[in-house]
Amino acid sequence: MMYLLFFIAAIITVFSAIKLSTYADVLSERTSLGGMLVGTLLLAGATSLPEVTTSATAIFVNNPDIAIGNVLGSNLFNLLILAVIDIIYRRRKMMTHIHKDHLSVGFIGLGLTALIFMSIINPSNVVIFGVGIECYLLIIFYFIGMKLIASKQNENTEAMLETAATELTESHHTRAISLKRAKIGFALAAFVIFISGSLLTISGDAIAVSSGMSSSFVGSFLIAGATSLPELVTVIVAIQLLNYNLAIGNILGSNIFNMLILVLVDILYRDGSILAAANPVSAITALAVIILNIIVLGGIIMWQLKSNSKGIYSIPSLLLVVVYFVSSYLIFSFS
Repeated sequence: MMYLLFFIAAIITVFSAIKLSTYADVLSERTSLGGMLVGTLLLAGATSLPEVTTSATAIFVNNPDIAIGNVLGSNLFNLLILAVIDIIYRRRKMMTHIHKDHLSVGFIGLGLTALIFMSIINPSNVVIFGVGIECYLLIIFYFIGMKLIASKQNENTEAMLETAATELTESHHTRAISLKRAKIGFALAAFVIFISGSLLTISGDAIAVSSGMSSSFVGSFLIAGATSLPELVTVIVAIQLLNYNLAIGNILGSNIFNMLILVLVDILYRDGSILAAANPVSAITALAVIILNIIVLGGIIMWQLKSNSKGIYSIPSLLLVVVYFVSSYLIFSFS
């Protein structure tokens, strides 16, 4: 029964994510935000809703390892999505068309992950109002980073992005969707994903218990993979819409937003700092996310050079896939 519920929830999540991407594409085309900011803020936050419900539920069932593993595992899986999709659509060389400001988002994600990694291996055990001091630092780091990103979106940059988007989507069917309908549709799709994410959590946790696998591994892979379905679908749809900034912004933005989920679960966790209670295996997952982030950042820098060589273009994504599976093996071995 749990397997059937998991499957149904996954289908609902995928369908809702398709709608979410379509409406997000309209918002990026018809507002001043553009594909990068819509992907980094709106779409990333909406597709991260399953991670929110999963991690919160894990705290209520007194399993902080699943909460932490889900967040870090989702970020790990999201970067794998980016690499695999880039390899599949390598002829389009989509990464050479993205805006350089994605580098800023990537560095913010790298900094947040590094902070979490250090907090897991060497927790301060300083708690203020029931929340670890590391989570306060996460919030400060996040909002400073978001402010820097927003400040870079000057009129010239936005005009350039909007012009490029218009050229790519001149004949696209989203012109038939009104802005009001897009806003309402986006909100409804996000709500459905929130509900289906809860079902994924409940069924996935039941499957994990019956399988006998460790909570850290289950949180990092089984549940994390399931809750990353919206990111997978939205990236594919965004690429089909030729909105590459929306696709990349969704992945990098989701990874940043996921870090804030740890703040929420730390508030819900009443036995001190949740990062201090993390299984050491979570440190391996965090380190893997850091390495993959570095590969992505190096790749973006290389892709900005507009390399025309197919072999050179695909190297970062291929390397990322290899590192993902090596780290997965290590996480499974130490679980």
